[in-house]
Amino acid sequence: MYDAHAPQPLLALEGVTLTLPSAAGPVEILRGVDMTVAAGERVAVTGPSGSGKSSLIAVAAGLERPTAGRVTLFGQDLAALNEDGRARLRRGRVSLVFQAFHLLPNMTAHENVAAPLEIARRDDAEAAAREWLDRVGLSPRARHYPHQLSGGEQQRVALARALAARPALLFADEPTGNLDAANADHVAELMFDLVAEVGTALVLVTHDAALAARAERRAPMRDGRIREPA
Repeated sequence: MYDAHAPQPLLALEGVTLTLPSAAGPVEILRGVDMTVAAGERVAVTGPSGSGKSSLIAVAAGLERPTAGRVTLFGQDLAALNEDGRARLRRGRVSLVFQAFHLLPNMTAHENVAAPLEIARRDDAEAAAREWLDRVGLSPRARHYPHQLSGGEQQRVALARALAARPALLFADEPTGNLDAANADHVAELMFDLVAEVGTALVLVTHDAALAARAERRAPMRDGRIREPA
């Protein structure tokens, strides 16, 4: 298990580049990114659309291999692990929340929260799902399917699903981007309160200055480069 008191950071990117092919030729998405995240820290990666923010999360979470550079997660060099190894490293310790919710449409809210816990063979999956739906204020909607929920409710289910495992690290990619102002504020406040309670580190990608201001540290990004500290 990862030791939160160990001197190494939870996450470290060193000289990370990402170049992807396109019809017009190779495109440099990330251009030598250096970034660290400590246990329990809340970092907002900010910048305009197309600056590489979402690609940064994909690389940092081990969902995309960098073209060059090094990504270390929980003290493990991701380059030394295959896809299954990276999935095992993330399991129960890394969660993701996306702008588009990504709930399973054929599962109820309760089932969406419980499913990852069941995959991880948690004996308390059902109880934990009930607890976390209650914590995001959705116990009365537990048996509803995603299409029966509002956007704000769907994102609260996604947040419950992400935090029910009490992960060490949460990546949130524009988590309020599809919500109206009232729901965005509610989800943002809930997210920051819950990660603080659980002790989860948060890497938040957003172009919303007000949301970024809630984080302890901001890492502005432009043209595939990041500048720290901010």
